[in-house]
Amino acid sequence: MMHTTVGWHVEMEFREDDQRTQAVALVRLPDGTEVRAHGHASRHRTDANQPRVGEEIAGARALNELAMRLLTKAHDEIDQASGRTSHPIHV
Repeated sequence: MMHTTVGWHVEMEFREDDQRTQAVALVRLPDGTEVRAHGHASRHRTDANQPRVGEEIAGARALNELAMRLLTKAHDEIDQASGRTSHPIHV
């Protein structure tokens, strides 16, 4: 049986105007480090103004970047612990 020993909470913040949405994703890890990433979305002038859609796109892009940053962090930690260059971690 698996037991949860740690949990992560991701915070998302958005800034918007009529044409653009910017998102910032932040996760605080148990070791005290913070990993932050950004995403954006732009509305074409002929599209309807749907802020939620802009948030979803910008948020997804920020979370995707956050995932890549976490993979890179893990990869670097593997290299440091092993003293050698490891194989790249692929998504």
